[in-house]
Amino acid sequence: MRVYASVSLLALGLGLAAEMSPASAQDRNLGRNLAAQCANCHGTNGQALPGMPVLAGRPKEEIVRLMGEFKSGARAGDKGTLMPQLARGYSDEQVALIAEYLSRQKPLP
Repeated sequence: MRVYASVSLLALGLGLAAEMSPASAQDRNLGRNLAAQCANCHGTNGQALPGMPVLAGRPKEEIVRLMGEFKSGARAGDKGTLMPQLARGYSDEQVALIAEYLSRQKPLP
């Protein structure tokens, strides 16, 4: 009986851990949550602060391409900015989620 109870508790614990994992708990809002880190420079929801590029409403493919250029160092003129360092901190999947979220935002008039 003791083995059965231990196995049952282990299974329950594994099920709860899987259900409460950060990825599954945030999947619906993960793109938004990741994009929030861009707000310091690019404003809330990609509504740029003065002097920064607007990200809201840009095509997803364009944002992904630009982030890839920052990651690879292809944007040589931008080496003095934080973007190359920041871009390298995201996986391709995270970049796609950020780009998807920002592309759905409406730019301010």
